[in-house]
Amino acid sequence: MPPLARRNLFRDKVRLAVTLTGIVFAVVLIVVELGLFVGFTRTTSSLIDHSGADLWVTSRHVPYVELGVPFSERKLYQVRAVPGVEDAEKIIVRWTDWKRPDGRQESVQIVGLNPDADVIRPWNLVAGSVEDLKRPDAVIMDEIYREKLGVTKLGELFEIRGHRARVVGFTHGIRSFTTSPYVFTTFKNAQDYASIADDQTIFILVKVAPGADVAQVRQAILDHVKDVEVFKSAEFSRMTQFYWMFTTGAGVAVLLAAALGLIVGFVVVAQTIYATTMDHLREYGTLKAMGAANRYVYWVIVRQAAMSAVMGYVLGMIVSVFVVHASQEGGAAILLPWPMAIGMFFLTLVMCVGAALVSISKITSLDPAMVFRS
Repeated sequence: MPPLARRNLFRDKVRLAVTLTGIVFAVVLIVVELGLFVGFTRTTSSLIDHSGADLWVTSRHVPYVELGVPFSERKLYQVRAVPGVEDAEKIIVRWTDWKRPDGRQESVQIVGLNPDADVIRPWNLVAGSVEDLKRPDAVIMDEIYREKLGVTKLGELFEIRGHRARVVGFTHGIRSFTTSPYVFTTFKNAQDYASIADDQTIFILVKVAPGADVAQVRQAILDHVKDVEVFKSAEFSRMTQFYWMFTTGAGVAVLLAAALGLIVGFVVVAQTIYATTMDHLREYGTLKAMGAANRYVYWVIVRQAAMSAVMGYVLGMIVSVFVVHASQEGGAAILLPWPMAIGMFFLTLVMCVGAALVSISKITSLDPAMVFRS
């Protein structure tokens, strides 16, 4: 590292602090906004991604998982008769009303399932078990929403659309992108809680037999079962993510905020590095008068920016880790996967080096003879 770059950078501690503050602010803001985007994206499709199913059978024109339309459960037996289908289960995902002890009502999303099946089971259980859902009126919910739904302990009784519900278990980290928590129960209970007719379901989840081609089984279901659509789990997951993140505009707003953080950081760093360059203009002129090539002078400025980027990134990531950890107990999780953490380093480096280019443009037109003028 050239001594000149290091001396220029650490000579004015106040200016260095301002530079690092701008970088840290930008890093934390971008991590928070991108982390929210990643968290929201995964939350919108978590039910699909954890279903364990290969295919989702829905009514026609269903754009995402929360907007399923009831259809006859007789189609379940038609699906099971299709070659290549190892198993198929009916499930319900439907909004309904949860009545708190104080009489207030909250919206929840009932997930009706077969506790003995291998698909769409509650995950990350911290209290109770899936087997407990076989008890009368049993439901499992996430502990994050205990205060929201007025739940204080296991075994408490509540009402869901006029029907009794008993909390028998808690999960951890199963968030809903909407403000309506997921509440798991048996398929029969879900029909009562969501006012679904006894002979109807919302979705059919399919497990493809080992060795069978998923695409061929999908087409066979479409050929044998009328008035349905069949999606691969990954495809249905992307449809749901795209709807919530882009069709509703929520994802665009988060990405714009991240871009704003990048712009703010760029402006602060560019202004500080430019001011530092102007303060040392005569020194740079002396270097050029002594025969130093423009390339060397540019390299000094770029190195200053790179050093600032590394220090700002480290400090910013330390703050970001605390923010990410604190968010895990809230309704909106901020995620920081390691590829994003690595990408943030290069983004910070590009931001700072790009800001240094503003200063380099001033050095390009610098006349070395200025050092000999009074």
